[in-house]
This record gives sequence, C-alpha cells and structure tokens, in this order.
Amino acid sequence: QVQLVESGGGVVQVGGSLRLSCVAPRDIFRYTTMSWYRQTPGKERELVAYSTASNSIGYRNDDVRGRFTISKDHDKNMVFLNMTKLNPLDTGIYYCSSRSSQQTIFGQGIQVTVSS
Repeated sequence: QVQLVESGGGVVQVGGSLRLSCVAPRDIFRYTTMSWYRQTPGKERELVAYSTASNSIGYRNDDVRGRFTISKDHDKNMVFLNMTKLNPLDTGIYYCSSRSSQQTIFGQGIQVTVSS
C-alpha cells in the first residue's frame, strides 16, 4: 500500500499562512504528478495545485495561483503547498495525491481551518 503522509495543517486566522507538507515514496515522487486537492464543506474534492514529474506546475485558478505555491524538495521526496492570505473559504481537508497512468492515490488528508 503506497502511503502519502501529509502534515502541517491546523487552525489559522484570516489573512494568515500555512505550509502543508507531504512525503512520498521515492519512485512515486519522482515519476508521477504530485498534487494537492481539497474538500471544502458541502463540495466535492477539487484539485488545488499540481507539479508534474518534469516539474511543470499548475493551479486551480488565478485566485489560488496568486496565494498558494506548490514546490518540491527532491532530496527528501517531499511536496509542499505554501498557502498565504487564507480566508474562510479555504477551510477544508487537504489531500496530497500522486497520479500516474496506472493509478491515482491520496493521502489520509489533513484539516485546515481558517477562523474569522
């Protein structure tokens, strides 16, 4: 069972910042698209940001692009999501994900709560 392990969530006030981290097995990290998804209350899980094996990066929309940054540490097999200017609509469970042609897997998820 491939494991993706997230960390770094918690409670933050409006306008604050958080950095989420995810560690993956080496081969998963190197050869798949690593992504962050989130599920906000009452909504389906949605893609937030991704970084391909060749390090092409994308974001859900301009709002996310302007506030969040996805990055990788290739030595530690880790992917990060740096989130700034957080607002209550960002509250939800955030999932690290790996996608290849064979499968898509998710971590257990981590709670992010933005309090007003």
